[in-house]
Amino acid sequence: MHPRESEDSLAVRAAWMHHVGGMTQAQVATRLGISGVKAHRLVAHANRIGAIRVTVEGDILSCLEAEQALAQRFGLTECRVVPDLHETGLPLRALGQAGAQFLEEEMRSQPEATIGVGHGRTLGAVVSALPQMDAARLRFVSLLGGLTRTYAANPHDVMHRLTERTGAEAYVLPVPFFANSTADRDVFLGQRGVGDVVAMGLGARLMIAGIGTVQPDAQIIASRLVEAAEVTEVMARGGQGELLGHFFDAAGQSVETGLTARTLSPDLAHLRERRIVAIAGGETKVAAIRAVLQSGLLSGLIADERTAQSLIGDVDGTS
Repeated sequence: MHPRESEDSLAVRAAWMHHVGGMTQAQVATRLGISGVKAHRLVAHANRIGAIRVTVEGDILSCLEAEQALAQRFGLTECRVVPDLHETGLPLRALGQAGAQFLEEEMRSQPEATIGVGHGRTLGAVVSALPQMDAARLRFVSLLGGLTRTYAANPHDVMHRLTERTGAEAYVLPVPFFANSTADRDVFLGQRGVGDVVAMGLGARLMIAGIGTVQPDAQIIASRLVEAAEVTEVMARGGQGELLGHFFDAAGQSVETGLTARTLSPDLAHLRERRIVAIAGGETKVAAIRAVLQSGLLSGLIADERTAQSLIGDVDGTS
C-alpha cells in the first residue's frame, strides 16, 4: 500500500497491475494490501476517470517523484518511471509497454523522422508491445552491427519486427557488433552502403537504446556477440555499463580496451549532444544504468519503479 498516493493515482496503479501486468483483482488486492472489494472499486474508478484505454494512462505520485529526482540528479530532459509489476528478472512487461507508448508518441508527432535503434531483450519487448500502425514515411536505422554466426544467437531482430509492425523503412548495418581487429573495422566501415547507414544513424532525430551489463551473464556474451574473456578485460578496468557498444565505469568515464577499439557503432564524440533515450531496468542492471547515467550521454530514461528507487537511494546515500 502506498499511503501518500491520492485515490486517482492509486487507481491508476491498480489498473496498471490488472490490465498491463495481467494480475487478477485478487492479486492486485494482495499486492496493495487492500481488500478485494477495494481493488475492484479502484479499477472501476480508473475507468471512470479515463485512465484505461488501450494502455493505462495517468500519473502515479511515487513515479512522478522518482522521475523528477532522476531528471534533476542526472540532467535528463525527459524521464518516465512506470509502476513495478513485481516481475521476476528483467521487468520486460512494464518496460515494453512504457517504451512502446513512448515510441508510438514519437512516431505520431514526427511521422517523417529518422529514429536510430539499438538491440537487445528490452527493445525486443518494446517492439512486441507496439500496436500495428501505419508509419510508412518514417525511417528506422540500426545504430549497431548485429551479425552473429547463427540466427538463434541473435533472436532480438528489432529492425525486422519494427518494419512488420509499422510499415516503416528500416536500414540495418550488415556487420558484426564488434570487428575482429581495428583493421577489420576500417574495412567494414569502408564497404559500400555501410557508411551510408552509419551516416543516417548519426543524423537520427532520436536514438533509442538499451543498457547492458558487463557481468558473465551479460546479453552481449549470451548472444555470442563477444567472447567472455573480452568482457572480463572491460570488468578489470572498472567497466560496469554498456550503451551502444561503449563501456563506462562507475563514474561515467569511458573504459577503453581492445574490444572498444573494434566497436562498429557511432563514436562517443558523435553521440555527445544527441537525443538518446535509454529503456532499461531490473535489479541486475542498476549499477550499469547508474554508470551510463553518470556519463552524461543520455537525454532521457525510461525505467521501472523499483529500479528508479534503487538509483535514487544510491544518490541519496540510503542504500
